[in-house]
Amino acid sequence: MDLQDQLHDMMSRRTFLGQTGAGIGTLALASLLNPGTASAAAGPALGKPHFPPKVKRVIYLFQSGAPSQLELFDYKPRLETMWGQELPESVRKGQRLTGMTAGQSRFPLAASAFKFAQHGQSRAWVSELLPYTSRVVDDLCFIKTMHTEAINHDPAVTFIQTGSQQAGRPSFGSWVSYGLGSDNQNMPAFVVLLSKGRNGDQPLYAKLWSNGFLPSVHQGVVFRSGPDPVFYLNNPPGIDRTSRRRMLDYLAKLHHEQAKHVLDPEIDNRMQQYEMAYRMQASVPETLDLSKEPNYIFDLYGPDSRQPGTFAANCLLARKLIEKDVKFVQLYHQGWDQHGNLPNDIRVQTKSVDQASAALVMDLKQRGLLDDTLVIWGGEFGRTNYSQGKLKKDNYGRDHHPRCYTIWMAGAGIKKSFVYGETDEFGYNIARDPVHVHDFQATVMHLMGVDHEKLTFKHQGRRYRLTDVHGKVIKPLLA
Repeated sequence: MDLQDQLHDMMSRRTFLGQTGAGIGTLALASLLNPGTASAAAGPALGKPHFPPKVKRVIYLFQSGAPSQLELFDYKPRLETMWGQELPESVRKGQRLTGMTAGQSRFPLAASAFKFAQHGQSRAWVSELLPYTSRVVDDLCFIKTMHTEAINHDPAVTFIQTGSQQAGRPSFGSWVSYGLGSDNQNMPAFVVLLSKGRNGDQPLYAKLWSNGFLPSVHQGVVFRSGPDPVFYLNNPPGIDRTSRRRMLDYLAKLHHEQAKHVLDPEIDNRMQQYEMAYRMQASVPETLDLSKEPNYIFDLYGPDSRQPGTFAANCLLARKLIEKDVKFVQLYHQGWDQHGNLPNDIRVQTKSVDQASAALVMDLKQRGLLDDTLVIWGGEFGRTNYSQGKLKKDNYGRDHHPRCYTIWMAGAGIKKSFVYGETDEFGYNIARDPVHVHDFQATVMHLMGVDHEKLTFKHQGRRYRLTDVHGKVIKPLLA
């Protein structure tokens, strides 16, 4: 082939790629301006679930900082009879400790300062700290044998939210958005709400709701309290809605021209986000407006529900968001990291979440929404059965404990009034039916109609998934 033929061949390839780019750009533009004309361009990766889903929406009430299962759900009388005695080495089995207790000369066993009672048909043990939760146990499924590999907060929270202890992976909600798409074109598929307890000193990072290597349109959108619930959503001074629409239309034309020469999917993603922001300008204020809620609803969720930015107000907002078909609502509530002064601090912390958590379950149930919504409540790991620092009858602390802890779930596809798994008499090791973080993730995905092994994304030459190369569905939990 001579030089002229080579140049002709190169020009042919350039023409082909340019025309293909224009076609992709046209498809994306059509999809943005009229979502019904080309929904496949920005639709869910799966097209449809792998099998009929039991769950359409998830509300994840994440308790950041790690609630002590021994003060809330895992009643251990043995700790009362052995109060102050040394944790037997036969129980600890050389487990690594955090730097906060590794230097302790003793590990005295500490029984809970609070009373427990059994409730509901399952006879589940619930602490006196959770009087409202105890009233809804017949709607709950307790998993008492959750366990993780991380022993410190940042990697543990990152692990349960993204499937990896290292930053950079997509979050749970991002995988759901990517795989299943949105049921409401005017709202994001994945919304994040933040609240803080009195001692919420454990930071939360945007990586926890990041899209990672997935297209940026799947990142969690943080809704905040106040006049600007979403940053940069409102028009700046001098710009009205008509001007905004005209600007977006012109920007779409520029994008169309650029797509003839540059094949960059993030340009499409950015345009989708601009269009979403435009639609959200009309939908978000109405959704976040609590003024029309009747007094009996505020009474149900508690007095804090009238204060924007509280856990209770966010629980109420979560209900309103799923009524708008938001697929994954993630609440983060800080303040559970109680290494010392635990009896006093956990009393304050549980008061801020107990009524609202139970109210959310009751509210969803009375509206028929619990039939296709899954509610999850829990943290990143548990707490030790021995005291961190000096043990007193009325005061003690607990360090991080990854070997076992408790979460609960309620709603679609999950057995009601059910307790799964059992820890040993010291509340230190799992006695039967362990549930790893990846098993938990696989089970939730299964409830949403997704085979966790088949929802993947190729990145840097490898196919990734939420559960990495692990995880199995815990079928005894399924209704």
